[in-house]
Amino acid sequence: MGASSSLELAEIFRVHGPEFRRKHLGRLSRAQRRAMSAIETCRTAALGGHVWECDHCQARKVSYNSCRNRHCPKCQSLDKERWLQKRCSELLPVPYFHVVFTLPQQLQAFARAHPRWLYEVLFRCASETLLEIAADPKHLGARIGVLAVLHTWSQKLTLHPHLHCIVPGGGLSIHGPWWVESRKRFFLPVRVLSRLFRGKILAALKSAYQAGEFELEGPLASYQDPSAFADLLSGLYKKPWVVYSKPPFGGPEQVLQYLARYTHRVALTNERLLRLEDDHVVFTWKDYARNRQVREMGLPVEEFIRRFLLHILPERFVRIRSYGLLANRNRQRNLALCRKLLKHRHTVPGLPGLQSWQDLLRSLTGVDATLCPQCGQGHLQRLEALTPARRLPQAQRPPP
Repeated sequence: MGASSSLELAEIFRVHGPEFRRKHLGRLSRAQRRAMSAIETCRTAALGGHVWECDHCQARKVSYNSCRNRHCPKCQSLDKERWLQKRCSELLPVPYFHVVFTLPQQLQAFARAHPRWLYEVLFRCASETLLEIAADPKHLGARIGVLAVLHTWSQKLTLHPHLHCIVPGGGLSIHGPWWVESRKRFFLPVRVLSRLFRGKILAALKSAYQAGEFELEGPLASYQDPSAFADLLSGLYKKPWVVYSKPPFGGPEQVLQYLARYTHRVALTNERLLRLEDDHVVFTWKDYARNRQVREMGLPVEEFIRRFLLHILPERFVRIRSYGLLANRNRQRNLALCRKLLKHRHTVPGLPGLQSWQDLLRSLTGVDATLCPQCGQGHLQRLEALTPARRLPQAQRPPP
């Protein structure tokens, strides 16, 4: 296949997915199999759809349903906008900081073998670290809120588990009902955060190992020898862990822009795909070591699919979580108190109350999806539903 700017992940999966499944079926999780199937059939007759008719020229148009899988590159925009509408009302009129917790490369084997366990521990230890250090009177002495988003990939699609945390620049004092503001350019000391985070992760790892919670097979087979596991812990205790605190955002509006980029991101977007040629997938990646230079990378298609599937999360695993003042149970009460204490600040602008997917699409692209593409005057009205097809149409199936 020659170079094409319209190459999609779905096309790669349709052509090469069946052979990949045959070779690796016993090693694929249910979530990975379902994600592959969803991406392959997204917006095809296999999922059914609707027939629309123009109320002016009577032209008809067929649209197929989306798979709504959270790993599908084509299905995140509207979900992201709906999520942002809810979060907008929760922003406070204070600066926000961005703190990133990264797991060292030596733990990748645990991420491959036991992703649910490791990612749960990552969320728990990172949030506890922020909440505990912020509550310490030597630092901030306040109860803070945390919004955490899990990413598992690098630009080259290798496994790179890390947590993006968005934190208001301050919190409710631990001594009484007043607001404690952090420094303008400094939230919490990253060295202190790093050491506590490292200690919590390694304590959890050691405890689970001693309790026999890990199946020591495959990538973990070497740790059947307790001395090998002890060496791993010793090396990780000596290694400085990466916790990065970025400068604060300019205000709540910038926070929304950031969240719009990060919260519903998938490992690879269709825009990064360049071409599929000679059984190699060529895509772009940003070289952060060279000032974010955009470069091309080619991978054998089997390796490309394998890397993408590394980032399929376990079923029903929640990848966006809130803690502290923003925890679901008392969020509204805490936010009301914070706003009362910050009443002298400027209010946070809200988003319009958009309801339908057509309104959301219009706000994102300026395109009226109901406008007839044939005459440009009438509007499309739903005429009938199409039931899902048992098989993809010939044109949408991979060649034999």
